[in-house]
Amino acid sequence: MKLILKNFLLIFAAFIISCNPTGSSFSPNPDPVIPADISIGEGMFILSFNNIDVEVFYYIPESYTASSKVVFALHGGSRDAEGTRNSMIQKSIDYNFILIAPKFSSSNFSLGDGYNLGNVYVDGDNPSTSTLNDENEWSFSIIEPLFDSVKSSLSIESEKYNLFGFSAGAQFVHRFIQFKPDARFDKVVAGAAGWYTVPDNSIPFPYGYDNSILISTNLSNLLSSDLYIQVGALDNNPNSAGLRHNEYADAQGLNRVTRAVHFFETGQNIAESSNYNFNWSLHIIQGAGHNLIPNAENACDLMFN
Repeated sequence: MKLILKNFLLIFAAFIISCNPTGSSFSPNPDPVIPADISIGEGMFILSFNNIDVEVFYYIPESYTASSKVVFALHGGSRDAEGTRNSMIQKSIDYNFILIAPKFSSSNFSLGDGYNLGNVYVDGDNPSTSTLNDENEWSFSIIEPLFDSVKSSLSIESEKYNLFGFSAGAQFVHRFIQFKPDARFDKVVAGAAGWYTVPDNSIPFPYGYDNSILISTNLSNLLSSDLYIQVGALDNNPNSAGLRHNEYADAQGLNRVTRAVHFFETGQNIAESSNYNFNWSLHIIQGAGHNLIPNAENACDLMFN
């Protein structure tokens, strides 16, 4: 069932050339919030955002209430939002959460720059002030107005949402919380990312913060986020399709397991040396390779137990 959400308009604050995620007033302000036309069960609607139509797959359990949590599920590089939604329907029923899976199509958000890296820069591997996109062009900027739309439609009382991303989606969510520190996320699960943007100002973006607007990130806030970093114990093939290899990626490790450990330990070391509160956690899923279902199921168990 395809249900259409039309004319969802966003009014953005004036562009600040020297923006950074910690001090910027870049907060999308939907005016007005138009409720998504959704109903119990599974379906799809269209979110019109910044002149782009985004397919949004969803599942609403029959027993949902105003206190039910909204969970965003971010697909992998295959851009299969429907399949990602389907893999989590039973958990949505078990934990009574509202499941929302937006599709970041290749036609709207091409390659890794458009999706994995949030479309923050025209070329994420060569960031500069001249190639910095307006924030309303970021793929990251879809999540907040989408939350408002769903929240309004279903009269949800919660002011926060959870995020789960698998593979390319894990790249999306762990960067989302760095570029959007004021967003209303609660628990965030990054499952099986191929590589990471580590909080290190000496490493060039997209592998670290140098030359990017993340350079002034409030690390205390970032490290106190409820970020769950997970990966399958068998997701250790250095030749896995799509796994990036270069000087900076390989400095994180040669496979997804070692890179997940590296990202976690980088955050842990910064927190310990700076006496910051550290709420990240690392989870190795025994018996799992690079597969969506065990990552999705484990993510739900982490978020709701």
